[in-house]
Amino acid sequence: MADKVAVKSIVANELGREWVIPMLWSGVELPARPPWNGPVVVKSRHGCNQNVFVGENWSEWKVASSAATKWMRKDYGWWLDEWLYARIPRGLLIEPLIGTGCDLPIDYKIYVFGGHATHVQMHLDRARNHRWILHDINWRAIASGAPQMPRPSALPAMIAAAEQLAKGFDFARVDFYQPDRQPLFGEICFYPGSGLDPFDPPELDAAMGRLWLQAALSRPVASRQFADIGAGSLA
Repeated sequence: MADKVAVKSIVANELGREWVIPMLWSGVELPARPPWNGPVVVKSRHGCNQNVFVGENWSEWKVASSAATKWMRKDYGWWLDEWLYARIPRGLLIEPLIGTGCDLPIDYKIYVFGGHATHVQMHLDRARNHRWILHDINWRAIASGAPQMPRPSALPAMIAAAEQLAKGFDFARVDFYQPDRQPLFGEICFYPGSGLDPFDPPELDAAMGRLWLQAALSRPVASRQFADIGAGSLA
């Protein structure tokens, strides 16, 4: 599900093909020239934060080609112990750029613990002034002083879709865009921020940790694994 090529079929089967961003090309070596007109994004299928946005400028395609060559040289994941990525076949893919013009779309990242969505992280202006605001499931900003942002009209549908895709996992973060009425699936992430992102407020670290442990303890195998934690630690 972390494989950016393979997951498209999973999402199409679970949610419907209308949720899937079309894949224009996939392979292991980019074509010498852009095979499509219009803005696209070049990604690795086996890594994280490995993407280049390409408009009409020929120099942008050369940047993407250079980056793709580096991505294909080694497995991603071992340097921060994200072993899952190293199990994915190395590869590349091209998708149409979702958004208006060259502006990147708002990214809605839904945190799901034990099959229940609990938080929605809204990412804004990733190309110029990247920032994010964390909301609870009722679209209340959690950090004090955070601006009140418009609630996406398809939020209930995205929450239901996230819970459907994350079913059976202790934790998964499921990402969506809503460029129009129909939401679009972005990716499933099992290592947000490589586990290193700071929390604001810091108490969120403990709160999310409790949610994760509760989800793990709800499974028989995990209950044995975490038996030494004790119920008192989760209070």
